[in-house]
Amino acid sequence: MQNIVVEKPYEYIPPHRGNWWPSFIQRFRLIDRWLKKSHGVVEYEIRDENLLRDSLDAGHGILLAPNHARPCDPVAMGWLARTVNTHVFAMASWHLFNEGRFMAFAIQKMGGFSVYREGIDRTAINEAIGILASAERPLIIFPEGGVTRTNDRLQALLDGVAFMARSAAKRRRKVDPDGKVVLHPVAMKYLFCGDLENSIDPVLTDIERRLSWRPQRHLPLLERITKVGKTLLTLKEIQYMGKPQTEGFEERMANMVNCLLQPLENEWLSGPQSGGIISRVKSLRMKIMPDLIKGDISQDERDRRWKQLEDCYLAQQVASYPSDYLSEAPTHERILETVERFEEDLTDRVRVIGPLKVIIQVGQAIPVDGKRDKSAAEDRLMVQLDHDLGEMLAGLQSESTQWQR
Repeated sequence: MQNIVVEKPYEYIPPHRGNWWPSFIQRFRLIDRWLKKSHGVVEYEIRDENLLRDSLDAGHGILLAPNHARPCDPVAMGWLARTVNTHVFAMASWHLFNEGRFMAFAIQKMGGFSVYREGIDRTAINEAIGILASAERPLIIFPEGGVTRTNDRLQALLDGVAFMARSAAKRRRKVDPDGKVVLHPVAMKYLFCGDLENSIDPVLTDIERRLSWRPQRHLPLLERITKVGKTLLTLKEIQYMGKPQTEGFEERMANMVNCLLQPLENEWLSGPQSGGIISRVKSLRMKIMPDLIKGDISQDERDRRWKQLEDCYLAQQVASYPSDYLSEAPTHERILETVERFEEDLTDRVRVIGPLKVIIQVGQAIPVDGKRDKSAAEDRLMVQLDHDLGEMLAGLQSESTQWQR
């Protein structure tokens, strides 16, 4: 399990509000170097940035809501900021500030502030509302709540985005009746620009050797990947269910997620929950974590809860594999993302495979009203965001390279 849960009391980390450090980072193109070295992203293209410029020129409070396909997305958004000559603030999970002093320093100096995902972080929420209400700088929040590694698909969006935007709009109008808060969807699309089969062969070979297989290079690439994927799922089914399951792939994955989460939801949440995987896992962590952090439980209970957190993490990883992701449209990018997830789930690490190019497309501004229409079954602001972001990503899919072999 990756180090995304921190077993110590939360301490809020505010954003750096000065201009010197973010200007220094932009001027000397430090993010370009880091993205190339650490993530293989060597090129970028910004589209429709004039829409963001219009909102900046109008003095609006601006919320940027990108999809979150890769861990490097927050840094890549720096290219958009540089293009429109602005600095930004961004909500960042607290665990990122615990990955070393340099990482914590860099995130904060680029405008990041911490948010505690295992509880209700009123300080971070109020910070976000204040930034938007004052139109201090554009604020970046990733509404999916976590990295998906499915660039062509959106996970269920978290409605906290709408709450913060509306609260800011309401506060802003009290001070300035003409002041507005707007939400810009931002579609981020990564394109692989190298030799796919040769690039991912070492990853597949290492995984196959972990399974005590000879490298399966005699198989067509998609068949080779499918064989690995089914085997990894079968091993987890044997571990948690006692035997391999025989249903269709989609049903097997859904059953695996419920096998992991429903016993925990019965214990901690009074029964199975509905909704997206991110919200289900967050609800469980909010119940499991407090006593761990206080440290007033026995070692046996501590070990039991960490196993539960590992099950939550595994459920989230399993749910990140859309069952038709390769059968529907086997592009170079979808194949790469699938193999990267295999490696990440097995080793908690992903090697750099590039070169990648990222397209960052700004969507039309969505005006934010200070009140929600309670008569509507769904939150119309979130429905609009989901629709616009989904449409933009669907349009960018055509730029992927189809797998032909």
